[in-house]
Amino acid sequence: MEGVYIENPDRIWDRVLEELEGGKKDRVLRLARPVRLTDSVLTLAVPAQFAKDIIEERYVSRIGEVMERELGKPVEVKLIVEPEAGERGEIEAEEAEEKEVFDSNLNPQYTFERFVVGPSNRIAYVAAMAVAENPDGKTYNPLFIYGGVGLGKTHLLQAIGNYIKKHHKHLKVLYVTSETFANDTIESIKRGDPLSLRNKYRTLDVLLIDDVQFLESKEATQGEFFHTFNDLYNANKQIVLSSDSPPSQIASLPDRLRSRFQMGFVTQIRPPEFETRVAILRKKSEELGVELPDDVVNFIAEAIKTNIRVLEGALLRVVSYAAFCGSDITLELAQDVLRDVIAEPPPVERREPITISSIQKAVASYFKISVSDLKSGKRTKSIAWPRHIAMYLCRQLTNASLEEIGESFGGRDHSTVLHAINKIEEASQTDEELSRTIRILMENLRG
Repeated sequence: MEGVYIENPDRIWDRVLEELEGGKKDRVLRLARPVRLTDSVLTLAVPAQFAKDIIEERYVSRIGEVMERELGKPVEVKLIVEPEAGERGEIEAEEAEEKEVFDSNLNPQYTFERFVVGPSNRIAYVAAMAVAENPDGKTYNPLFIYGGVGLGKTHLLQAIGNYIKKHHKHLKVLYVTSETFANDTIESIKRGDPLSLRNKYRTLDVLLIDDVQFLESKEATQGEFFHTFNDLYNANKQIVLSSDSPPSQIASLPDRLRSRFQMGFVTQIRPPEFETRVAILRKKSEELGVELPDDVVNFIAEAIKTNIRVLEGALLRVVSYAAFCGSDITLELAQDVLRDVIAEPPPVERREPITISSIQKAVASYFKISVSDLKSGKRTKSIAWPRHIAMYLCRQLTNASLEEIGESFGGRDHSTVLHAINKIEEASQTDEELSRTIRILMENLRG
């Protein structure tokens, strides 16, 4: 047993910071956030391993001493690494008081308050707020938000869910990716239990589905989703969808789904303009408790233009490095730390129309290998990984069948191609560098 849960750990943590810092803010300590506090254990979340190592080496014993004075008994200090470490104490307290019977699968950090609004996303934001405030299935139904990787689609979808959970507590809300929906469909087929799937999805008041472009190659999933969509829509239940492309440009999507996706409100999130990127960096630095010089903010905002996740990651990288080295955050330090992040990939000549051949040439050029390597039987990672990416792009950007793609890559069978495509799809959900690579290649190929 950890002990009795103590509410509002932030207040006690503030007193710990005051005593340890002695009036001067410590960047490393400021990266830590209390996520749980009992009368015997304090759990702190930090955004990176280096911060965990430094705090464990320099501060854990001192934190324990202050906590013992505050609570009147020994307190163990635990550190965990969470890239999205933030203000979680309040959330943990609520969860301790009442465990939700139904898991909406929402990240509580995705809120409208934390979403930076600019010209590139204002319409999508306003539409999302309208749905969140009136989730009656009549405002915009479905709401379809599309845009490139890392521009905030997931944030908006989950912000809708979190707002509804807070202000319309009686409503049943669920956020899932299309891959989760597909996996649930497959499991229900394997078990011969379609009722469990329908009970999960067709009894909802609000369904939020991310990355619906991945439904296009899954016929069984498409059929199940079609009927799920109809049941919810006809019952005036709210549906919100996201994709990397508008419905009209999702290849191989059945017309019956495409027409339904277009029957509500379709809106785009574009890459943020310079002023919005600056605002995002300012807001993120405030959350980290760090003041950034204007020239550093402007440098990062100019260097990274098309992906908010990469933008925020670059900021965290600079802040973390400066804290680790005990250095001031300067333009020179930022330029040095981000040298590899902002390096431009070699230019790829545009080909029209996009074909398997043009994709192979683009991928080979990007990874500095030959097209013959992509078609060969070589299985080293330096060849196999680009080959998988090329197969994935062929599936996304052409109408070629799995068999045609396999034949163009040295006579591989369709199951090998499908395995490669699924592997890239899954990895791109969590690997920001892979997502950036795919985006760059797509932009180069599309011209």
